[in-house]
Amino acid sequence: MTSMLGIRSSARAASVSVLALGLALTFSNSAFAQDAAESNAAENSELIIVTGSRIQRSGFDAPTPTTVLGVEELAQGNRPSIAQALNDVPQFRATNTPATTTGNTNAAASPADLRGLGITRTLTLFNGYRFTGSADLNSVPQNVIKRVDVVTGGASAAWGSGAVAGVVNLIIDDNMTGVKAGLNTGVSTYGDGQRYGGDLAWGTKFADDRGHFMIAGEYLQDKGAWDRDSRKNMNGGLFQRADGQLVLTEDIKYTILNRGGSILSLTAAPYNLIFNPDGSVGPLPLGSETFGQQTVGGDGQGLYEYLSVSTPYKRINVFARASYDVTDTMKFWVDARYNRMSSDFTFFPDTPIAVIMPDNAFLTDQARTQLATAGVTGPFVLGRILDDVGPDRFLNYRYKRRNMEIAAGVDGSIGDRWKYRAYYNHGELKNDQWLDNQRITANFNRAVDSVLVGGTPVCRVNADANLANDDPACVPINILGNGNITDAARAYSFASGGSVTTTKLDTAGVSLSGELFSMWAGPVDIAVGSDWRWEEFTTNSTDPYSVNRQLTPLNFSATNGGFDVKEFFAEVNAPLLDVADTARLDVNGAIRYSDYSTSGGIWTWKTGSTLRLFNDLLLRAVYSRDIRSPSITEYYLARATNLGNMIDPFRSNALALNVYSYTGGNPDLDPEVAHTLTLGGSYSPNFVPGLRVSADFYKIKIDDVIVTLLGQDVLGLCYAENPSDNTCGGLIERDSSGGLVSVLRTFRNLAKYETKGIDLEASYQMPVGAGSLTFRALATHVIELLIDDGVRVTDRAGIVGGDTVFSTPKWRGTATITYQDERFGSDLRFRYVDGGIYSNQIGPNGQPILNNDISSRTYVDFGMRMKVGEFTLYGNVNNLFNVSAPRTQYTNPNYEVMGRYFSGGVKVNF
Repeated sequence: MTSMLGIRSSARAASVSVLALGLALTFSNSAFAQDAAESNAAENSELIIVTGSRIQRSGFDAPTPTTVLGVEELAQGNRPSIAQALNDVPQFRATNTPATTTGNTNAAASPADLRGLGITRTLTLFNGYRFTGSADLNSVPQNVIKRVDVVTGGASAAWGSGAVAGVVNLIIDDNMTGVKAGLNTGVSTYGDGQRYGGDLAWGTKFADDRGHFMIAGEYLQDKGAWDRDSRKNMNGGLFQRADGQLVLTEDIKYTILNRGGSILSLTAAPYNLIFNPDGSVGPLPLGSETFGQQTVGGDGQGLYEYLSVSTPYKRINVFARASYDVTDTMKFWVDARYNRMSSDFTFFPDTPIAVIMPDNAFLTDQARTQLATAGVTGPFVLGRILDDVGPDRFLNYRYKRRNMEIAAGVDGSIGDRWKYRAYYNHGELKNDQWLDNQRITANFNRAVDSVLVGGTPVCRVNADANLANDDPACVPINILGNGNITDAARAYSFASGGSVTTTKLDTAGVSLSGELFSMWAGPVDIAVGSDWRWEEFTTNSTDPYSVNRQLTPLNFSATNGGFDVKEFFAEVNAPLLDVADTARLDVNGAIRYSDYSTSGGIWTWKTGSTLRLFNDLLLRAVYSRDIRSPSITEYYLARATNLGNMIDPFRSNALALNVYSYTGGNPDLDPEVAHTLTLGGSYSPNFVPGLRVSADFYKIKIDDVIVTLLGQDVLGLCYAENPSDNTCGGLIERDSSGGLVSVLRTFRNLAKYETKGIDLEASYQMPVGAGSLTFRALATHVIELLIDDGVRVTDRAGIVGGDTVFSTPKWRGTATITYQDERFGSDLRFRYVDGGIYSNQIGPNGQPILNNDISSRTYVDFGMRMKVGEFTLYGNVNNLFNVSAPRTQYTNPNYEVMGRYFSGGVKVNF
């Protein structure tokens, strides 16, 4: 029925434990529930599928560790998307979520990221095939998912490019009958982060049970979280003291930027004077410590106070499936999916630096007198936080992401030994995105420079007859103070930039698997097949300002491109030893050839074995060569923008504020090549029913890593390569005084990336009263995570501040105590995230950061559910004790920022 490892419905299949499948981690509502599921499968002659291999063989123990998460596990914590539920598992990292993309053009996306190696190194499948919605698992309706298989190891030979860290396979409940519906809501302890939604699904059989049809819909609105002041440590960052010492502290404000305008000298040195909202001049209230461009505390402004804690979004999902058994050995099926994600929210304020001439039209007599008294004569520089641009106040981001897909296929069998599958899928993801209230750079500069003519403000270009570049449309703009920008000035100086793009994915595949012949220890099984894939990225439209590069801070780029790949694969499993109740040894091998239109042909392979001793102990080993060809996004992605502070090594490690960093595609990328070693085993003693333990060591080494660096890393690498080139061949943009303006951090091939660690699990289940009590502990220890960029080698394990690429805690763990009976259930969950250091950065004084240590965090979650008739009522509290985030970067993916969160709802099945 499918080209994945299956356990046939037989007495032997019912007796095989989950860990006998070679699972590194085992998830289920309880051990009893898993055994019951296998028993029911046997009784109903239903094939159980596990993604660890394409071989179908009863009792095969997969050498590649595989995690299975059922409906109950995905429901723990009542997370709003599948990806966010996966992030609670120690092997995953919350790289992109609504709480980590608050100022990013990929806002609210939730993909899966195994090992924290980056979302592009985790291959996500839908029922065994690729789909365009894999980049954001918000696109998958949760009410049709039966379970999620997670292969925690290299799997390119079995599943193709991208499976460097592993595979996430979303398995749907394709035999659902009846109706199930639900309503849910949630809110944080601070009164924000409200979300509410509902879902409905219906399934039925027809044509004497030969046909099946199901349709499901889902709606969710998340209003986002905005209360940064009530949450602790939300404004943390690095402050540079006068002696060059970097210190990690809270409440850092600007001296060179202000919402009314900070008054600076022509060398950008602050006078510590600001414009009040009415245009008068007053002192900048400084904090406890001030140096250069920053002050700790005081009544100034910082950009963090404008950013959301979590971005808002709305999503709609619709899924439909029809299948029909043409014969007892052939089934046709069709899947159709629709997803729409949208949002409209304030992004972050623009921060122009403008020169103000002494005769500026909006300088009042009072302001001139105040400036002269303070010793400010002649032209000066104004550092402005533009948070008063029209009704939206400042930069506003809005998007509509629409994904539509349809897939069709046939599953069948030939005799008793062979099974086949063929499928085709087409998907289109349309992204309509706009950034409002951007400066039209030339217009804004002309409008700022205004003079009085007959008592009326006029743009200087229209007042000076000696200037040839007159602009009759120019409208003077008053940025001296706050709230003084007129509608006419806004219309002239600001505009919206945006683009509409379409990503297309066509995939097709055929596979055949079965029993080739038998040897002394049992049958030899094989799987062979071929996959085809076409990907295309098209820019349908771009705003005219971006086409001419007229906007600040972001001009959307018109990018187009595509590639195709043809692949052929084979896998074999051979038993070498089978002594009943004593030992069984299997060896497994797989190979795949991929021919890319962009980079040519490349081979991947895998070899592994399993040894089961006395039915209780399983030992496994696998070594693989995996590849990841550059994705369509990495080749052709239009430019996206971020804003942050950076230390400039070209200027004696001076701290530069509000530096834009741009990401984008790179058509000259080469494929990544990875080698993965996994060694481990599991133990399920028959003399202690319900006890299961496992441990697996992994080591992944990737050459020619494809990654987009953080802006700070680009600066460091450029300086190390050539200290005399402060533009780094065009990657770094500077202003006329040599100050940092922007850093281009497109995707690049780095020299080497290497990580190794250990996955651990222990679980025990026991009957209690009418139900069962289950204890489970899961943990991942990252021994090292080495980034070798060709100049230096840095171990990122234990760097947890979030502003270092791949910052990763050394330990993450989850422990759960679950009680469940027919009417009542509860979960008490503990989630541990290790501490470490904020950064390994060295300050201008040659010393490490002061207050650099970040302490660990333990979060406690509690959930209850009760069945009343056909209805199930449930409630959940995440982060029960409201543990605050540590003092780190505001978008740190390692720690929670929402605080205590309440959620609940009702479900019904009939």
